[in-house]
Amino acid sequence: MTAPAQASTRDALLSLLLERGDAEAADLAGALDLSVQVIRRHLRSLAEEGLAESSTAASGPGRPSNRWSLTERGRERFPDGSRRFALGLLDSMRASLPEETLKQLLNQQAEDKAEQYRQQLGDGSLQQRLEQLTRLRRDEGYITSCSPEDDGLSWRLQEVHCSVQRIAEEFPAVCDQELLLIRRTVPDCRVERVHWRLEGGHACGFRITPIES
Repeated sequence: MTAPAQASTRDALLSLLLERGDAEAADLAGALDLSVQVIRRHLRSLAEEGLAESSTAASGPGRPSNRWSLTERGRERFPDGSRRFALGLLDSMRASLPEETLKQLLNQQAEDKAEQYRQQLGDGSLQQRLEQLTRLRRDEGYITSCSPEDDGLSWRLQEVHCSVQRIAEEFPAVCDQELLLIRRTVPDCRVERVHWRLEGGHACGFRITPIES
């Protein structure tokens, strides 16, 4: 099977799983007019990428059936109007609320999110907390990395992809909210923005330095 054909089968399989909720490999094969072996190979590939998963279910006498469904990550492959909704909502708020009020609302959201982060990070060392923060941000759609600075004291948290980039382009105040979020997440550190995509950088970067007690 050629690469374009494989991609077409893969997309059709994802769409069919989304439509049906869950299904057996044989049913999927019949719907796509392909052999069960081909479908199972594609399903295993989707599972390895975290896009699909299988589960066993009893369907009467005999062996339980193996049913396949999309994971949350698989569902995210389909168009999502949440970004357009968020932009429309923020635009309406900007038109009807004073600028300072909108800023306060964004800052409060940052404070609330930072509190959630702190609870998830726990009381480990700064390195442990930053490693966990990196994992949390990746789960939220950011492409995040964290590495020690050359001074042997500070850390660099860098995001080459921001899940709110499009929103930030229309509402730069969202970036101020992100900076506040990182500062409140590690309150025992000084956090500075050292790179900013909106100013032409290839990534957004923060230098995180422990505050000497």
